[in-house]
Amino acid sequence: MAPRARPEAGADRLRRALLGVLPAAWCALAWPARGAARIDVRAHGARGDGRHDDTAAFQAAIDALPAAGGTVAVGAGDYLIDPLRSVRLRNRMHLRMDARARLLARPNAAPRAYVLDATGVEQVEISGGAIVGERDRHQGDAGEWGHGLMIRAAAQVTVRDLHISDCWGDGISIGGAKGAGGRIVPSRDIALLRVRCIGNRRQGLTIGRSRRVRVDDSEFADTGGALPGCGIDIEPDAGDIAHDVVIAGCRVRGNRGAGIQLYKRSSLIRVRDCTIEANQGHGVLVIGASDCEIAGNRIRRNGLGGLALRPGSADVAVSGNEFVGNAPKRGSPRSAQLSVAPEARDVRVAADNRYPD
Repeated sequence: MAPRARPEAGADRLRRALLGVLPAAWCALAWPARGAARIDVRAHGARGDGRHDDTAAFQAAIDALPAAGGTVAVGAGDYLIDPLRSVRLRNRMHLRMDARARLLARPNAAPRAYVLDATGVEQVEISGGAIVGERDRHQGDAGEWGHGLMIRAAAQVTVRDLHISDCWGDGISIGGAKGAGGRIVPSRDIALLRVRCIGNRRQGLTIGRSRRVRVDDSEFADTGGALPGCGIDIEPDAGDIAHDVVIAGCRVRGNRGAGIQLYKRSSLIRVRDCTIEANQGHGVLVIGASDCEIAGNRIRRNGLGGLALRPGSADVAVSGNEFVGNAPKRGSPRSAQLSVAPEARDVRVAADNRYPD
């Protein structure tokens, strides 16, 4: 039998109700207006032929923006980018890529390298196009940090309509960095909308040391090759936390690890209205995270089970989910659909969860 629901206190009900009142376009965050300047990467020498190294041309176009910022336009084409140098974004800019533009990572042997680097920036938008990693042509075997997009110690960043595939590490990694005096500076106010991270090696998306991250109408699929191999992994490094993350309306499928993992030092996490299916690990795995809501999801045919709450997990509400055919090698018993460790605290499982099997 699934654990019985516990009544919520009035303050909890009010807080959860307020969190639920999010507009349909909640991920399209509005920042102060950027400048009107528009610079085309081809005007600075980018060729987009898939053979010539266009890294310097991209950087020159970005650096040519005025102080007020503006838009860097990337037309259709295949642009070879050296992840060892990265394209470094700057404040108040929009990297606007044509839907037929692809940034191709140049093969390298480095354990750590990024195609796009959004470190320490504010008010940045990235839209359209694709990033194609070099995992199948990588020249070394060490490391797991060859990311398509690194967002680190950044604020007010929106990423939309971007496809990222075949990276040596993560499709997208969001985290913090050390600032003055060794203080950790987390990323804040990050929005991902209609993003697809497919076939990356370590994670589709990592959310580390951060505040207020929104992921909407996106897909994270076919991750595998380096642990943990999750579609989405919320796992902040020691020294800081991940707080206030909403994952809504996403498709998380076919990953070698868990579909979504919520790890220690993570709190105020909402996973809503997602389809989480055919992952080799659990659909959703909670290990030591707190103040979590798993609501209205379709959790299907995941190899190790549907939803598992491990020791140290606390204040978790589970409602309105459909659990179908999880842990099929075990014959999909009810305990495989939803399992709660005795050491998990304050777990509330509503009666409206469905187990059609």
